[in-house]
Amino acid sequence: MLKQSPIAGGLSPPERATQEVQDITNQVKVQLRVRVNERYDIFRAILYRTQVVAGTNYLIKVQVADTEYVHLKVFVGLPPENLYPALVSFQTGKTRDDPLDYF
Repeated sequence: MLKQSPIAGGLSPPERATQEVQDITNQVKVQLRVRVNERYDIFRAILYRTQVVAGTNYLIKVQVADTEYVHLKVFVGLPPENLYPALVSFQTGKTRDDPLDYF
């Protein structure tokens, strides 16, 4: 089960990505590909943070090449209204060492 941030609106500390986070990441891969017009052979979730809102925002660091990363902000709403993750925003050109901060 995913760890939630302790206070509504607060951002959890970075955690290693779980299989559930990888599943969320996989579900927004096509959304990112359409927006950046690029295909990624690697799409591996590395770290994540959560923010509880009217659902959950996920900040996810994703490895897309040997030394290239992207940061994703993904919203997962509360059922039954919002069953699928939505890519809210993203940052390209990130490195492994770039902090996963709110954007």
